[in-house]
Amino acid sequence: MERRTFLFGLLGAVGLAAGGGVWFTSQPKFGRLPSGARLARIQASPHFVNGKFQCLEPVEVMAKNESRLAATIKFLTRDSKGLTPEQPMLSKKTEIASLSRDEDVLVWLGHSSYYMQLGGQRVLIDPVFSDYGSPVFFVNRAFPGSNIYTAEDFPEVDVLAITHDHWDHLDYASVMALRPKVRHIVCPLGVGEYFEQWGFDPAALHEEDWGAEIELSKDFKVHILPSQHFSGRFLTQNPTEWCGFAFTTPKRKVFFSGDGGYGAHFAAIGKRFGGFDLAVMENGQYNESWHRIHLLPPETAQASQDVGARQVVTSHNGKFALALHTWKEPYLEMAKYSAGKPYEWLTPMIGEKVRIGEKGQTFSRWWEEMM
Repeated sequence: MERRTFLFGLLGAVGLAAGGGVWFTSQPKFGRLPSGARLARIQASPHFVNGKFQCLEPVEVMAKNESRLAATIKFLTRDSKGLTPEQPMLSKKTEIASLSRDEDVLVWLGHSSYYMQLGGQRVLIDPVFSDYGSPVFFVNRAFPGSNIYTAEDFPEVDVLAITHDHWDHLDYASVMALRPKVRHIVCPLGVGEYFEQWGFDPAALHEEDWGAEIELSKDFKVHILPSQHFSGRFLTQNPTEWCGFAFTTPKRKVFFSGDGGYGAHFAAIGKRFGGFDLAVMENGQYNESWHRIHLLPPETAQASQDVGARQVVTSHNGKFALALHTWKEPYLEMAKYSAGKPYEWLTPMIGEKVRIGEKGQTFSRWWEEMM
């Protein structure tokens, strides 16, 4: 499991012992558990079993040969050398507001946050503009130079797409700053509870189970797809669903894996959609102890082939150190495992524009220039 889950539990215990836990966890950013009609809908899902969501292939978050306590101790006593860059992240900021709607483009915003234009629709996926990916400012600090965008940089957003409720994907401050600009919200079951609590219009919510197709216009569809992960913003695990996405138009198909480990669902998705022009695949914050819920680099390469990606951009890196590997390792490993593969691995800097479906684009191995 990622360090945020360990540390949040530890912080929660300390806070409760100090008498401040109730106040701390009652802040709006923690959200509330689904109830009422939403809970009834969740309980009707075939993926909600014994009071919580589960993966298509039920998995343990942690490997059986390592306890969460042992993993926590290992993380807290680790050698931190190389976990974060010694210099600010390199970037090449695209002025989002000046882009023509006619351009099919993708812009990496750091970690798993992306801006995409597809078929004339403006889409934000898992936007995190905060300087930390946690409920407290001193845990999961963003790398220097990795936060070059704010909510003010974006025009009206047609679709805000959220893969799951973890802090490094669903950031309260960011979505609240975006609220006046958002037309539609697409998310898996249960995640809509946060948005209703935070004052978003329920009519804007499209909250669906795995396999659902959401038609937002005649020529633009969003598909909610399974992933092999887990959820929860504090002590309750798996109260909401997690997902990947496919965005489709008559001309283009784009896949976002979301967080999650390797499974048969990737091949099933590839078969269902007949491949993708571009796939954004998780590659970072992995460890053998929790590889069932995060892809290892060779699995990222294999999953990219399974979904039939013609071009691949990798995510879940470049902003937060949530695992024990060095910050550069995901790039070095992906370069190795992508050699000779049928897809084209694209390596934009934060803020650099990718033209979806266009062959022959050139990006530098920018991480090789950094310490």
